[in-house]
Amino acid sequence: MRPLLLALGIALIFPSFLRAQEANWRIDPLHSGAHFSVRHMMISTVRGEFTGITGSVTYDPKDPARDAVEATIDCATVNTGVAKRDTQLKGPDFFDVAHYPTMKFKSKRVEKPGDGKLKVIGDLTINATTQEVVLDVDGPTAPIRDPHGNEKVGLAASTQISRKKFGITWNETMESGGIAVADEVTISLDLELIKNTKPQ
Repeated sequence: MRPLLLALGIALIFPSFLRAQEANWRIDPLHSGAHFSVRHMMISTVRGEFTGITGSVTYDPKDPARDAVEATIDCATVNTGVAKRDTQLKGPDFFDVAHYPTMKFKSKRVEKPGDGKLKVIGDLTINATTQEVVLDVDGPTAPIRDPHGNEKVGLAASTQISRKKFGITWNETMESGGIAVADEVTISLDLELIKNTKPQ
């Protein structure tokens, strides 16, 4: 009888222990950004950023298979430092903000290739077109508390995408035979996460 009771006790305690390792976080939009770079005219690199990032993260350091990420980026926040170019990026040639105001990412699985490293595989949706991408993640960092008592962690992620696969095909041909904007876009994310004290 005692072994049975002991086994039952372990079965009840162990799942609770696993749940205790899992934490829910939200992206702090005031301290997070999405940055991108793309080759211009095959001779230089243009860089820009989006600042309107929101979303949620479930993180279990003991079991990455339980991790999940959902994020939304406000395309109207695009900024390259040149107002005319930003207006074009918001227009139908690129992000078509009037019809598709946000881009979204939703993870499908998370892998841990090494200490302090994660691979987040998921679906990225831009202009109503969805493609699978892989985010290479450094972090999360060890948690700290801010002056307001919020528990926070940080992480950085990067990936490369083909803009043509998302239906963004605008270009111009140069006299030399080159093109104005390359297809490959490098994306990097700097995220600060706030631990939820109550279920969201």
